[in-house]
Amino acid sequence: MKSLGNIKPFENKVWLSSPTMHGDELKYMKEAFDTNWMSTVGKNINEVERVVAEIVGCKYAVALSSGTAALHMATKLAGERLYGQAKPYEGTLRGHKVFCSDMTFGATVNPVAYEDGEAVFIDTEYDTWNMDPVALEKAFEIYPDVRLIVVAHLYGTPGKIDEIKKIADEHNALIIEDAAESFGATYKGKETGSFGGYNAISMNGNKILTGSSGGIFLTDSKDDADKVRKWSTQSREDAPWYQHEEIGYNYRMSNVIAGVIRGQLPYLQTHIDQKRSIYERYKEGLKDLPVKMNPYDEKSSVPNFWLSCMIIDEGAMSPMVRGDQEYLYQSVPGKTNPHEILEMLAVINAEGRPIWKPMHMQPIFRTNPFVTVEGNGRGRTNAYISGGSIDVGKDIFNRGLCLPSDNKMTVEEQDRIIDIIHRCFE
Repeated sequence: MKSLGNIKPFENKVWLSSPTMHGDELKYMKEAFDTNWMSTVGKNINEVERVVAEIVGCKYAVALSSGTAALHMATKLAGERLYGQAKPYEGTLRGHKVFCSDMTFGATVNPVAYEDGEAVFIDTEYDTWNMDPVALEKAFEIYPDVRLIVVAHLYGTPGKIDEIKKIADEHNALIIEDAAESFGATYKGKETGSFGGYNAISMNGNKILTGSSGGIFLTDSKDDADKVRKWSTQSREDAPWYQHEEIGYNYRMSNVIAGVIRGQLPYLQTHIDQKRSIYERYKEGLKDLPVKMNPYDEKSSVPNFWLSCMIIDEGAMSPMVRGDQEYLYQSVPGKTNPHEILEMLAVINAEGRPIWKPMHMQPIFRTNPFVTVEGNGRGRTNAYISGGSIDVGKDIFNRGLCLPSDNKMTVEEQDRIIDIIHRCFE
């Protein structure tokens, strides 16, 4: 590890992305307490569903316990819509493959396994670090019967959703849009979370807005929204007693959690503006180094800039190897690697993280199909399953890292972090 020089650690930790409270959250939580609406019904839930649906541009929103729960309900619905109602104790996707974003958090793809489907991972592209439409098209050549695509928008940056939707329509496939990280981001003026047949956003503790937990299922179908409300409250039938004819889940959002989210919603654009300023300060402060920030298409999309990330140029990488849980690197003058930077940030009490490890590299999914394309990202052809000459997600994982992106970070604190990154290249 390189020398810190005279840079002193922060007295208070600078986080990757922590909750930012404003005060209105407590007012609505207290309202739930004072009126005794503490469970899974109440005014806070109703308002969160109304406002989020209005922001995103979907007709119906269902407030659930987590973004994962929202993705599970979306996946279960998609399987039923595409393949019919499952037998008791069987998932709706049993025997079917699903095309999934590869470089994402595990919650994007785990619901496919919950519903007994098999995820086929689609490689990433360098332009936005999201699902590669070229690889997706090639995947349909290999698996022409696939009818479901699960697309995530990484770190708040919209993927090439128009191209993906065009391919999906050509193959009569349904899209589930995982907008867990991208609430408030837009693609060609339209909010993420509104492009799929079923969509999900997250209100987890570190997201652009938070309820400490929570997620929202979004759709334009009233019947599907009503079905999710039923499934998420243990599938209770409309009977005088507890009648159950389907498997149910305890997935509904608490009215107390909804109070936190209700208090956060007016500050969505404020948080996005703060996150954008952090991204732009990093971009300016690191422009003289052999690194690039996580990219986006300025002509078509406006990210929410949830996390600012960087990728080190290949020629500036010092040797680094990773196992499943450990890593080793060599500190080399003039070069660095993600773990050296993360270790130096940790010494000054600042939190960064590696890029999401792609799903096809995860031990639990190593036997799943993985479709990528040959070439350098331009004239790409010839899809194949694993073992080929290019693996974009793996490359970004190896060379990239997430920088401290907390919107309470001061300019002075960020300047000190930028100074540390410069020292890593000394």
